[in-house]
Amino acid sequence: MSEPVTPSRILQTGTAFWASKTLLSAVEIGVFTELAKGPASFTNLSGRLGLHPRSARDFLDALVALGFLKREGDVYSNSPDSDQFLDRKKPSYVGGILEMANHRLFHHWAHLTEALRTGLPQNEMKGGGEGVFETLYADPARLKEFLAAMSGVSRGSNMEIARKFPWKECKTFVDVGTAQGDLAVQIALANPHLEGSGFDLPEVAPVFEEYVEAAGAAGRVSFRPGDFFTDPLPKADVILMGHILHDWDLATKKMLITKAYEALPEGGSLIIYEALIDDDRSQNAFGLMMSLNMLIETPGGFDFSGADCASWMKEAGFRDTRVEHLVGPDSMIIATK
Repeated sequence: MSEPVTPSRILQTGTAFWASKTLLSAVEIGVFTELAKGPASFTNLSGRLGLHPRSARDFLDALVALGFLKREGDVYSNSPDSDQFLDRKKPSYVGGILEMANHRLFHHWAHLTEALRTGLPQNEMKGGGEGVFETLYADPARLKEFLAAMSGVSRGSNMEIARKFPWKECKTFVDVGTAQGDLAVQIALANPHLEGSGFDLPEVAPVFEEYVEAAGAAGRVSFRPGDFFTDPLPKADVILMGHILHDWDLATKKMLITKAYEALPEGGSLIIYEALIDDDRSQNAFGLMMSLNMLIETPGGFDFSGADCASWMKEAGFRDTRVEHLVGPDSMIIATK
């Protein structure tokens, strides 16, 4: 006998922004960082966070019901994953991407319907402003938030790449569009024989160097300033691009892959990782919605499947490609020259 049809999934998804904004506000207010100091009573916690009495208990108990907090009697504490990943003072903090979602994406996504009908970005460009990258790179504070967000959303995959790829056969690597440099740091820490560099616009250098120093990778990971639109990519045994290609239109994607091919030695590897859409385009909902996010944020960016990327790599001259899952929605595609 088949299960009865109910509207539960429809209603849960249709109101999913309630749960999302509850979590985003909790990150903004600093709930998890405060509770990382230790469990706290309702009165103590709500007072320290500056919550209004009308909503404080509902807000904190909603976080309990969503699984982000625990409560025993009147005392609240972080769940294990919240404590590890949402405490701003821990190196494992991934809340940067949530801070950016709260400050920028949540508002821009309110105009998704317009984007679907016009094909036009719905961010700062909509009002005649500059593109997302020009806007971010012109403001050091916003740039630092953006670069931290990139580290947060990528760290799990970065650690998997550092562990799974056969690095013993390599001596050098370069991370293109390096942001804070977390991918380069994770690879260097896990593979002491390697020398690596991060390639990005000069404005990124201070943030990169501060991050690498704090991670204990200074001296083995260096910054290479440049613009991948106008400059050749640095030469290395392995070139990596993480969450880079989806920002750009097809012609730019192919151009960057070709530049990587030209910078690699025979036998060298290009690693591209994204929230790759499954080839059937029916399973990786995050990857598909990330592509919608590119619609919101960029003039021509879109996400793609492993098969799509493999075809562009082979068009550029690469001879072998393979796709390997990383963590969550992310997978990497490896091509050999």
